[in-house]
Order: sequence, then C-alpha cells, then structure tokens
Amino acid sequence: MRHLVKEAGLGDRIAIESAGTGDWHVGGARDRRSRAVGAARGIPLEGAAQQFTGSDFERFDHVLAMDRANRDELMRLARDDRDRAKVRLLRAFDPGAPSDAEVPDPYYGGARGFEEVFDICEHACRGLLQHLLVAHGAAVMGGRPRGA
Repeated sequence: MRHLVKEAGLGDRIAIESAGTGDWHVGGARDRRSRAVGAARGIPLEGAAQQFTGSDFERFDHVLAMDRANRDELMRLARDDRDRAKVRLLRAFDPGAPSDAEVPDPYYGGARGFEEVFDICEHACRGLLQHLLVAHGAAVMGGRPRGA
C-alpha cells in the first residue's frame, strides 16, 4: 500500500502503519521471504513489527485485518461503535474477491505462498486506494492526511 500511495503522489496525505493483534513478534523484522518478494518487485518491505492497541483507533480512519480471526480481535479491542465501524477485512476492497474473503497465511506455503499473498494484497490495496480517492478525494488530495 505504501508503494501504491507513493506512486499516486499521496505519501504526504495518507498515513499507513502495520501492526499485529498479538505481541509475539514485536520489534522483529518482516519474514525474510516476504522481504525477498518485495525486493524482487522493487518494493522494499521494511519496518519492525508492532502490536495494535485500542488507543490506535483514535489515529486511523480505517483499520484493516488480513483474516477473520484478527478482524474479530480488532472488534474486541474496539471501544465503541465508531471504532467498530473502522474495522474491515483488507480483501473487502478487492472487487473480485468473494464476500468475507481472507488473505491466506503464507507461512507454510514456501516462497510461492509469499508470491501469491503479495499478489492478493496488491490487488486489494489497489481497490483500497481507489476507495480512498472516491470516498475521501478532497481530503486525500488537499486536506489533512488521512489514516489507512
């Protein structure tokens, strides 16, 4: 998503962070296979793992989960209906994905699993960027930065 936002010239308008619902990888780098797929495509995948907390809802307009288990955990962390309204599955922005589709876990799929997940995420992120431009066009194009 960062790469797509940068390509669109909106890096100063759309804030993006990645976090997990668990704390077991906090501070660690992305999986080496994930980094390798990004590097092969000219898209650096950097950053250290962090954990999402309920207070993070204050900072973002959209809180996206890769799968239903993490979506459910985010809903549990939500403090009210406003927070819950921000939570969606990433693939909800992929017009070709089935309803309630998840991003599969590539961990046990070898290098090809990471390639497939990258493709799935890229397609969904393109849909997400389009959604942001349609739903928040004026704010994205000229107002305050919007979280995604």
